[in-house]
Formats: sequence, C-alpha cells, structure tokens
Amino acid sequence: MLIQGRISKKFKDLKNRNKKAFITFVTAGDPNYNISLKILKELPAAGADIIEIGMPFTDPMADGPGIQASYLRAISSGQTLNYTMKLVKEFRRFNSNTPIILMGYYNPIYCYGINKFLKQSKDIGIDGLLVVDLPPEVDSELCVPAKGFGIDFIRLATPTTTKERLPIILNNSSGFLYYVSVAGITGSKTPKINEIKNKISFIKNNTELPIAVGFGIRTSEQVKNIARISDGVVVGSAIVDKIAEGVKKEYESNFLVENTIKFVKNLSSVLK
Repeated sequence: MLIQGRISKKFKDLKNRNKKAFITFVTAGDPNYNISLKILKELPAAGADIIEIGMPFTDPMADGPGIQASYLRAISSGQTLNYTMKLVKEFRRFNSNTPIILMGYYNPIYCYGINKFLKQSKDIGIDGLLVVDLPPEVDSELCVPAKGFGIDFIRLATPTTTKERLPIILNNSSGFLYYVSVAGITGSKTPKINEIKNKISFIKNNTELPIAVGFGIRTSEQVKNIARISDGVVVGSAIVDKIAEGVKKEYESNFLVENTIKFVKNLSSVLK
C-alpha cells in the first residue's frame, strides 16, 4: 500500500529542487515540555525538512548513552506518551507542512492502546512511525494498522542486512528507508562513507523508496558527505547532546534553545 503523505511529498519536492532531506531527531519533553516545544517550533526554520520525535522509554535498547539520558531527563520532567501527543498537537498549530515521525519502542504504544494511539496520531498530524523493536514478522501488530490510517511505517536497514532479508524489510515500508550507517547503537561510531555508498547502491537496486542515513553523524562535513550518496541525512545524538550541554551548564531556557538551534543551522547550511 503506497502512502502519498507529507513525507513522500517532501522527498519529491526536494528531489525536484536537487536537494537532500535534512532530518532532525529530538526527544519529546527534553529537558522539559516547554523547552522541547520551543525547540520543535524553531527546527523547520533552522533547516529541518523532517522532524523525528523520540517517545521517551526506560529501556531504549537501540540508543546510545546520549539519547538514553535524554529519555531519562524527559521522563523525570513528567513526559508521557500523552504529553508527546500534546506536544505534536501544539506544534501543528504553528506548522502544518513539516512531516513528523514518532520514533521509539512498542511497549509504550501497546500500553497506550494501539487503536487509540493510531487514531490520535492521525488526528494530530503524525506522518510516520519508526518502531525499532517490531520486526516485519509482526507487521500485523502495528505496521499494517498504521498504514490503514495513512501513516507511513519506516523501516531500518543496517550494514548487516542481507540480500535475502532486504525484501522482507521493504515489503510494508513506506515514506523512506532509514539506513543505519554503523553497526551498533546511536551515536557510538563514525560512519565510513565508502561502505555506506556500496550498501546504498545495493539497496537502491531493490527499491524506489528514498534512503536516509543516520547514526553517528555529528558534523557538517559528515552531513555533506552523506548527502552526496543518499536522499537524506538524519542527525540525532549530536542535537540531543547539545541540549544536554545546555542543561549541564545551566543555561537559561531561551539561550539553551538558541544554542541548540544555532547548532542545527550550522549542520543544515551545508545542504543549501
């Protein structure tokens, strides 16, 4: 089932302008709800074409120390899945164009109620889901129902994905394919361009979906290099670490936001 939503339209628009997607990740409610909302509102003007929002969870097995710490900061400040929904709803009052993806783990969604979660997601303008601990073998749990609501289900491919496994991953994927540039957790290693280039060539022979590359991308130089060989670049841990820096140094909230947004602008500027 092909979904022609905001995500697909964004990639098509960027392709027509010979540009690559800059995708930012932030954790909902990090370091608190109000600051998180301020950062979200400013990300599109800072160059974010698509925004990934992490749903805080106590056992984020695919994430490195930086994002784990952001989840704990958010949870400590009272962030819940209900508040994450509220955050997106507030954002949509100011921005109806930027695609929003919720990224996280199945447990909080299951506890929230799958139908409730999907209906609410559709109603408030969530465009895609990236649920890292749901393999294709259980697509009936969330992937197929999500697509029934017109919500893209984004899959991960990794350096260890085989030619036999790839078609299974691609089967119900939509929006784009997220290529994990390194084997391991988020923010843990530096991507190797030649290895990524070879893998992307292999994947593109099997799908027309755009391919965005993430994990370990922290500098403008890396953003530029990854953009040359992919359809989009995802930056997460580096942005989350910039928020953590502001918390550690006890920056006043507006300066914390400004410092984070300045960092995002610097990364995105190389794609203009």
